[in-house]
Amino acid sequence: MKNDTHNKRLLREANHAILQQYTRRHFLKDGAMGFGALALGSLLNSCGFNSSNNSNNLFDAANPLAPKPPMFPGKAKSVIYLHMAGAPSQLELFSYKPELAKLDGQDCPPSLLAGKKFAFIQGVPKMLGPQANFRQHGKSGLWLSDNLPHLSTVIDDIALLNAVTTDQFNHAPAQLLMHTGTPRLGRPSLGSWVTYGMGSENKNLPGFVVLTSGGNDPDAGKSVWGSGFLPSVYQGVQCRSVGDPVLFIKDPKGMSRDLRKASIDAINKVNQEQYEEYHDPEILSRIAQYEMAYKMQISVPEVMNINDEPQYIHEMYGTKPGEACFANNVLLARKLVEKGVRFVQLFDWGWDAHGDSAGNAVDIGLVNKCRKVDKPITALLLDLKQRGLLDETLVIWGSEFGRTPMMENREGKVMPFKGRDHHGAAFSMWMAGGGIKGGTSYGESDEIGYNIVSGKTESFDIQATILNQLGFDHEKFTFESQGRPFRLTDLAGKVITDIIT
Repeated sequence: MKNDTHNKRLLREANHAILQQYTRRHFLKDGAMGFGALALGSLLNSCGFNSSNNSNNLFDAANPLAPKPPMFPGKAKSVIYLHMAGAPSQLELFSYKPELAKLDGQDCPPSLLAGKKFAFIQGVPKMLGPQANFRQHGKSGLWLSDNLPHLSTVIDDIALLNAVTTDQFNHAPAQLLMHTGTPRLGRPSLGSWVTYGMGSENKNLPGFVVLTSGGNDPDAGKSVWGSGFLPSVYQGVQCRSVGDPVLFIKDPKGMSRDLRKASIDAINKVNQEQYEEYHDPEILSRIAQYEMAYKMQISVPEVMNINDEPQYIHEMYGTKPGEACFANNVLLARKLVEKGVRFVQLFDWGWDAHGDSAGNAVDIGLVNKCRKVDKPITALLLDLKQRGLLDETLVIWGSEFGRTPMMENREGKVMPFKGRDHHGAAFSMWMAGGGIKGGTSYGESDEIGYNIVSGKTESFDIQATILNQLGFDHEKFTFESQGRPFRLTDLAGKVITDIIT
């Protein structure tokens, strides 16, 4: 009897260990001849999650970054997203407000303060007129400030969005909302969604590359290029413009190329055995990442080298080989999309404009930052056009929010320099290339740039438009996680048809 009890206990422990290897989804699939999975599938189909729009079908275990056709023919094949982290002032760049100049130095009206939340403003601040001169440019006659003289020469290629809004007024949540569709951590980034949906046209390079400048990463950290619940092979790969483009890309001392390949083969053999036992798709991502890392050791140093570019290109972009700078990253972005990388994300840090220092003043620091980005961004549009790539490359410029029409004051005290607080109610972004109608302006804020008058544009609308230009219906482009389909634009978003050719 004692032995029987002991044997039964061992059997129960063994069965429990086996059950622990199964997730609930595996149990539903394998148990009761799969009837549980059929029931789950029925529930998901009732939510519109079926084989016709099930993005899980896009995951190719053997080659997760293989090129894939979009849902419908898109105008764009790749994306370059230029994010100015910290939020430049639209009132000194794109949003021409002569009425605001008349209010300069006056007390802010109570109607602009009552019931409003600000990051720093307390008490009654002074209004601050535009700290830049504006002129009309191009055949379109779009208004642009003198802080962007080079960009004014290509204004007819750009569609301005002057009524962008967000409900977030702190940097990290606002950046997450703009790039992942939620102000909270855990969702896939826009670049991960795009790479998941389309793969990469170069089997030796990542589909999603991230380049940073300005001395810091964005406030939201690497989550703004993370893969969230998508397989991790789709997360952004951060590269550097100085030194090794990717850390640890070189073989250790004493390890030959053949020995490195043999070691990766051995590791992936173990990974394959694990996958066959547990059927965890993340193991397949791990295998693909090891293989990609091996290929990148040859391909990445070559494509990330700008020294071989002709002199006229360096003069055109204002690049500085051997330095870490925004201009170098912009040139690298062109090279990467030219080589088939699907999504290139540039983050340039240092655009805060609170007025607490000269570097954060709208009439000093902002002007200096514009000088660093104006020429290379203009060169990017011209260079893409001369190479026949602008029509199929979507370029986006923007930030997480804008700045207030009143001066910032903290604890009721005026700042030492001219600055503006965070403002999400109305700010500006722009798009170019990839089927975007240049020389257009969509949306308008009121006469002082405080609230939106027409053409309200949310982050979901921008995301929906980007996906549309690539050939995806943002409402049907989904991925199943935690038992339900998720999409980048959550439950909102509309394509901005007025700026599309």
